[in-house]
Amino acid sequence: MSVLDICLDDLQRRIDETAEAERLRAWVEFLDGRCPTVEFFPSERAPSKPGVAWPRPRVNETLEDFDAMLLQQFRGVSDVLEHGWRNVLSVRSNYGTGILPTLFGCELFLMEDQQDTLPAARPLGTADAVRRLLDRGVPDLDTGLGARTFECGRRLKEILGRHPVLERWVWLYHPDVQGPIDVAEVVWGSDMFYAFYEDPPLLRDFLNLVTETYIAFLRRWYEIVPQRTSYAAHWGLMHKGTIMLRNDSLMNLSPQAYVEFVRPLDERCFDAFGGGAIHFCGRCEHYIEPMSACRGLTAVNMGQPYMNDSEMICRHSVDKGIHIVGLFGDFPRRDGGTLRGLAHRQG
Repeated sequence: MSVLDICLDDLQRRIDETAEAERLRAWVEFLDGRCPTVEFFPSERAPSKPGVAWPRPRVNETLEDFDAMLLQQFRGVSDVLEHGWRNVLSVRSNYGTGILPTLFGCELFLMEDQQDTLPAARPLGTADAVRRLLDRGVPDLDTGLGARTFECGRRLKEILGRHPVLERWVWLYHPDVQGPIDVAEVVWGSDMFYAFYEDPPLLRDFLNLVTETYIAFLRRWYEIVPQRTSYAAHWGLMHKGTIMLRNDSLMNLSPQAYVEFVRPLDERCFDAFGGGAIHFCGRCEHYIEPMSACRGLTAVNMGQPYMNDSEMICRHSVDKGIHIVGLFGDFPRRDGGTLRGLAHRQG
């Protein structure tokens, strides 16, 4: 029996199915707008120590070795059980933000092994390089990290199918394909922001190409790993819909630029996959209002909620029936309003 099989048998033994069923029921109640409390705070698990020694593969090793990747992902589930954390049990093909950029020819940049963190991608850097991408159209989805990401998904799905307890309670969620604006910035580089003023037609064409590629890639992914319910897991939390778009680049754009260039692309992605959530880092007060009107948006997730005006965020999220997921730290309502049972606090 392999080390992976031994560890997965240990994992199955430690999952309390009754407790997991109750936790899922509470999540669904929250996402359906029926949370009985002002905010949703999932219950802790009873800690369950591993009965075997789990390896801890380093990130760079997992990028080259599927078994190391599988061990790393399920080790994360083991850690949740061991410490009694509140996270939803989940795994993914964990190749980082460079998945789509490498399809466009960006070079993968590996971090030093001791940093044990995911790789980045080097931008192509010029408008001429972007024009050449437009001439080629949607890239081969199996280039760059594409084939590796799909194959890891197949292996994760096959493993879950062989372990029924894990299949019931461990969610296999979509890889980190970011969102159209974030992928465009990584591929083009920071000079992309000049194009909003100097060459809007080129920028529009490129954003459309990135969006077509995003949709094509995730359609292939969901052929391999079909969405199992109308709810999705991501980063140990849950939301309604299928996808979690990343819009970190929006902090550099005006609300008008977001509405004109980016929101229609986010809506195309949500239309293709039945809606979902948007993640963003940094300050988002300048674009949260137009974002709240994005068709298909069910939830928002903030990387740094403490950097934002909580009243403004709530006015354009929970007050409009849009959930907030993954809150942490101090996030009060200054006007005395409530979170309406539509905000999830993870710790």
